[in-house]
Amino acid sequence: MTDPSVGAAMDVRFGTTVEGFMEYVTALGLDHVEFKREYLAGHPDTPDPGRIAELAEEYGVSITYHAPFRNWNPGSFDDTVRRDSVARVKRTLEAAAIAGAEAVVVHGGSVPHRYPDWVRACSREQARRSLAECAEYAQYVGVPLAVENQPRHDEKRRYTTTPDELATLLDSVDVLDEYLGVTLDVGHAAVSDEDWRAFVDRFGDRIRVCHLHENDGTSDQHEPLPDHGRYLEEIPADQFVFEMKSVADVGSCVPSAEAPPEPVVRIDE
Repeated sequence: MTDPSVGAAMDVRFGTTVEGFMEYVTALGLDHVEFKREYLAGHPDTPDPGRIAELAEEYGVSITYHAPFRNWNPGSFDDTVRRDSVARVKRTLEAAAIAGAEAVVVHGGSVPHRYPDWVRACSREQARRSLAECAEYAQYVGVPLAVENQPRHDEKRRYTTTPDELATLLDSVDVLDEYLGVTLDVGHAAVSDEDWRAFVDRFGDRIRVCHLHENDGTSDQHEPLPDHGRYLEEIPADQFVFEMKSVADVGSCVPSAEAPPEPVVRIDE
C-alpha cells in the first residue's frame, strides 16, 4: 500500500478560490483537496473540472469530490426528488472523472422518523435504488463512489450510521467493490456512539476516504483534530481529509507546520 494523501476539504464558508486553497494546504505540507460539489458554486472564479485537473497537477495534490448533500435526498419517496438527486451524483461523477479525482463521497439518504411505516419502507428502497444507479454510473465513468457513515439524527432515519447498516446498504448493490467503497468519518462515528475501529474491522480496504474532525460526542461540531496520527496508522484509507469550519482550523490540524497566510477572501469583489 502506498502512503496515503492527507489534506482538507474546501468549504463555501472559506470564501477563497480553488487555487488559493491549494496554495494554502500545500504550504502546510498537505497534498490533497476535497471539493464539495455544490459548494464550488459559492466560490468566486470557480474553475471547470479540466482546470481543476491542471491546478492539481501544478500543486501536486490529489483530488476527491463530495456529491451534493444540501436540498437533495436519494431516499426520497417523491421519485422526482430521488431522480434529481441521482442525476446530481452522476454529474459529480462526470466532473470527478475529468478532474482526475480519486473518488466521490456520497451520503446514503434519509427519512423523517415521524413518517408512517410505509413511507419509511419506501424511502429505504428508494435509497437502495439510487445507490445502485449511481454505483453503476461510477463503474461506467471509472471513478469509485465512497459511501459515508452519517451521524445519528434525532429527527431523521439515516441508513449508514452503524457498520451493520452501512454493510446492508452496500451489500444490496450489485457492482464491483472497486467502484463502491466507504468513507469513514471518525467524527460522525463518535456522535453516533460507534467505535470507528468497528468500521475498519468491517470494511478494511474498502475504506477509500477518511474524514477527520473532532467533537464532544453531543453533536457534529467539526472541531480541529491535531492529534490525528492514530487514524493515519490504523485506517487503511487512500485519502485523509480534514473537514473544518474555517481555514484557520485547517492550519490548527497541522500544529507542526508553520502557518502560511490565509487565502485572500474575494467573494465581495
